[in-house]
Amino acid sequence: MKIICVGRNYAAHAAELKNEVPTEPVLFCKPDTALLPKSHPFVYPDFTKNLHFEGELVVKINRLGKNIDEKFAHRYYSEIGLGIDFTARDVQQKCKEKGLPWEKAKAFDYSAPVSQKFLPVGDIENTRFKIYKNGELVQDGNSSLMLFGVNKLISYISQFFTLKIGDLIFTGTPAGVGPVEIGDELVGELEGEKILQVKVY
Repeated sequence: MKIICVGRNYAAHAAELKNEVPTEPVLFCKPDTALLPKSHPFVYPDFTKNLHFEGELVVKINRLGKNIDEKFAHRYYSEIGLGIDFTARDVQQKCKEKGLPWEKAKAFDYSAPVSQKFLPVGDIENTRFKIYKNGELVQDGNSSLMLFGVNKLISYISQFFTLKIGDLIFTGTPAGVGPVEIGDELVGELEGEKILQVKVY
């Protein structure tokens, strides 16, 4: 399986990082080693001093597809969950300044914790999710605010990557991202149900 991530898919998040709003989806990938195994602790990496969380709606692909028409994209998933795209912001910035790829800031081991539980898809164009840090609401997202909706993303991504059963699409993060420290706890709610919990060790 593979993890395909979408960057800058919420205008407010692009603005908070002082990035341009894209005219087409911004894509990057994470390997399967970025997943955090069940019951495995998330340990603050020793190569960064500025680790940020980015809460995201995650779509699980359930059938093989290539060059998928947007009007048929809904047939390729039936469950959604939540994930955290951990980013070593200082490492990323150094890579950007040198014009280098920044996978090591985004795709390192365990950088993509995903909810153990996925929920049946409801209204994919109006799905709400929240991320709490130490009990405080820090991200309040809704798929209606995406620049590129889930079905458009699937159609676009499938032009470049064959989608396979079990692939995960991280659909982008809303405003409110920020740093984490050792001892912090992130909790994610999807449509009011708590399905994600990550503690930083």
